[in-house]
Amino acid sequence: MTPGSNIPLSVARVTVDVTAPVRLDVSGLLLTADGKVRSDDDFVFYNQPSGPGVSHRAASGATPDAITVDTAAVPAAIEKIVVTASPDAQGATFAGIEPTATVRNADDGSVLATFTPPRLGTETALLVVEVYRRNGAWKVRAVGQGYADGLAGIATDFGVSVEEPAPAAVPPMPATAPPAPLHAPAVPAAPAAPGKVNLDKGRVNLRKNETVSLVKGGQPLTRSVRMGLGWEPAWNSRAIDLDASVIAYGPERNMIDACYFGRLQILGGTIQHSGDNLTGDGSGDDETITVHMGGLPPEVTGLVFTVSSFNGQKFTEVAKAYCRLLDAQTGEELVRFDLTGSEPKTGVLMCKFIRQFSGEWEMTAIGDYVKAKTVRDLVQPAAQAL
Repeated sequence: MTPGSNIPLSVARVTVDVTAPVRLDVSGLLLTADGKVRSDDDFVFYNQPSGPGVSHRAASGATPDAITVDTAAVPAAIEKIVVTASPDAQGATFAGIEPTATVRNADDGSVLATFTPPRLGTETALLVVEVYRRNGAWKVRAVGQGYADGLAGIATDFGVSVEEPAPAAVPPMPATAPPAPLHAPAVPAAPAAPGKVNLDKGRVNLRKNETVSLVKGGQPLTRSVRMGLGWEPAWNSRAIDLDASVIAYGPERNMIDACYFGRLQILGGTIQHSGDNLTGDGSGDDETITVHMGGLPPEVTGLVFTVSSFNGQKFTEVAKAYCRLLDAQTGEELVRFDLTGSEPKTGVLMCKFIRQFSGEWEMTAIGDYVKAKTVRDLVQPAAQAL
């Protein structure tokens, strides 16, 4: 998901877990139409782990803090549940430790959506996502709003009573709760997620789900870049006719346009396709897509690069598939992602670009196989990957 985007919930019970390279405190606030809690009982956290339709799960080992919402049990007066997070260490900020929220089906653990807020700085607390009611249906929205005054600032804004902490105390808590730390007893931290890097140290090799910030020398990449996509027929396989494409999306994960062999230029020429390769033979890129980063319309907030087989050839017949990002002017290779596995499916989501609030773009390796032969088949799974 991208900041401000939303998706409808297809299940009644959802769990939102929030992870980061450090231990986090996660909480939930039940808000009415005026954006306030009805009482301190609507603040759900470690020391008050249950509220009407909302519960808190404390971290244990590699299992992170989480908030579960049973939408069927949420009182009619409650219009949204805001999930917040703050670093467990007193005074710590989110600088360099961007958290990731994963929205899951609470009953089977399947992933419905993920969201990593934009690069953060001095924020010590964060509104991560909100589960909200709209016209009788429930949705989840990516927020990513930070607070520099910690959890107390969030609580105060939403009407929770807080006490001033004593010196060296832990973050403040509702006045009606007994004096106790807001955080759980120390537990082994979850393994650190791969940190985001930029382009300052040369070419970046990504693995699946890793991210690179398209920033060099402190400046967002605004020049033209070329995404090269390549593949070879697997040993003893026939020629492979695959099609590379890129799908452009808006902030609501709505498709704006798609560039592929049948539509070689989109968005006023800011995205251009090299044309169709029918065999996959030969070394080097089989198809390329050039993106003029500085000219992309502001409504474009996400790009998903894909490869599919119109003739139904499966990726088990493909070898050495990869994507690589190059400086279109110099030919310098900036980022590379090599697929390391294969599945008997006809499409793959290779990578995505996400525009951050700061204006910079981030590239994330995806590597997910899907059932798709055409760009039209790829629109929905690619949107879900944002």
